[in-house]
Amino acid sequence: MEKGDCCTATQEYPHPFVFEVKLTRAQRIRGLILGSVLVPVRVTLAALFFLIMWPIARLRLAGLSEEERARPVTGWRRWLYHPIILLLSRAVFFSLGFLWVKVKGRRADLKEAPVLVVAPHSGFLDMLVLCPTQLATVVSRYENTKLPVIGALLEFNQSVLVSRKDPESRKMAVAKLIERLTSKGYWPQMLMFPEGTTTNGRALIKFKPGAFVAGVPVQPVLLRYPNKVDTVRWTYKGASWTDSVWHTASQFYTNMTVEYLPVYNPSEEEKKNPSLYADNVQKLMAKALGVPATDHVMEGRVPVSKLGGLSLPLEPPGRVTLSLLRRNGLEAHEIKAALTKMIDRCRSGAQGSKASADELTSILSLKDKQTAVSICGLYSKDETVDLRQLYFSVSALSDFTNFKALLHSAFTLFDQESKGSLSGEELSDLMGALLGIPQHNTSDLYTEASSQGTLTEGAHSQCFFFLFFSLSIKHDALCRAKTKMSKCLTENLLRVLTTHPTYQKVVNDYLQAEEEGPQPSPAAAAANGKAVNSNGVTHGANGFLQHKKLE
Repeated sequence: MEKGDCCTATQEYPHPFVFEVKLTRAQRIRGLILGSVLVPVRVTLAALFFLIMWPIARLRLAGLSEEERARPVTGWRRWLYHPIILLLSRAVFFSLGFLWVKVKGRRADLKEAPVLVVAPHSGFLDMLVLCPTQLATVVSRYENTKLPVIGALLEFNQSVLVSRKDPESRKMAVAKLIERLTSKGYWPQMLMFPEGTTTNGRALIKFKPGAFVAGVPVQPVLLRYPNKVDTVRWTYKGASWTDSVWHTASQFYTNMTVEYLPVYNPSEEEKKNPSLYADNVQKLMAKALGVPATDHVMEGRVPVSKLGGLSLPLEPPGRVTLSLLRRNGLEAHEIKAALTKMIDRCRSGAQGSKASADELTSILSLKDKQTAVSICGLYSKDETVDLRQLYFSVSALSDFTNFKALLHSAFTLFDQESKGSLSGEELSDLMGALLGIPQHNTSDLYTEASSQGTLTEGAHSQCFFFLFFSLSIKHDALCRAKTKMSKCLTENLLRVLTTHPTYQKVVNDYLQAEEEGPQPSPAAAAANGKAVNSNGVTHGANGFLQHKKLE
């Protein structure tokens, strides 16, 4: 990467969704002095150019019917309004300090590459790339059409709109994308940010398949900001959009480099598999940038890492909850007692598994409600929490019970009809509770766990025997048979989570308990008949996985 943009993901930040503008004392003083003069002037000029664009952008489609708006704009409406909006767009960024844009390589024409894929996506200032790409058509959230000026510009651009809250909207957007990208020049060239969200640029996160579903050639486009101070980024945690505007507008000027890579023509296999196509382009662009290609994505405003279809939150709610409780002075035995209250309430079913912030304050014996509200916010959008999710996500990381017992408790609790088995949906709920966030794609895990007998019908022939035999015995024996069958199923799921090359990483790397006090060395543990991995998770002489308990 170019000077000023060459840090690895692990040197400064725990993951790509965290960024802070790092300034020396001298740079801060200079920023305050220059910012007090430059920022008001530059923001005022940018706002003025936006206001001029607003009515002009609306005029482009004024008087057209819905049918005409559904076709690409041509003729005088294009050659008159397009250059004006392009010039005003460049004026907005020029006024903010982007005096020059360095372009490397050649932009492919529409027939060579119907879509340009741009990365890394650092913030809203990346929209400057639309100027050297001649205002290529973009994909945007439907909600943005309600914003002043922005809504008019999206209409002018004839953008593909998608509502993230509406599954049908996503399907329609995909259909529109395929239609436009396969129109053989009828629709203008498109530009997409395949990461789908902004990052700190220290890694390329997993590309979404939208730009690749049509199976047409794409041209990768790299964005760099080779400046002494990195100011343009706006991420999930850390720098806000106001920080980005202030620090960028406080500089004398800000450099941007746009580099067009050669057109990428997909293989037949990639055309049939958009995810594979996206992954290969991601790796190619990451290599050109000199940064890692990762499996990180943003799901519902939660940064996660993808593993075998599972979504592993980069900031586990269970771990954050433990931290909050300890900061509030709760000792290990008090946390354990509170967890016992939670699981007892869930098993009784009398009050249900949902708890309000007030109820959680009482269960946890907290002095103030705010901590309970913060914990609820980790698991839901309101001031409630599913105690099953809270109990299992915290217990999995706190070492109060061994993992097999915890998994068996979860299996029993999520077997909603007490049938001694789990459906695919129930397995999703179970894994969502353990990991702390909803899981929407556990089909691969379900298949693996069912490889020796389905989780809905029994783990193996022994489980079938118990179920069949139970039909002719008394009720108490029936309950014992169901319990035995449940244990069979638990063993099968445990086997996958502890031995499968992919899923064992969930236990060994993610569900890593926080240890308190000195730990025995691997050699000492081995001498006692146990092998210890780097996570403090032990395997007994029989190969059984256990978590150590807090004393």
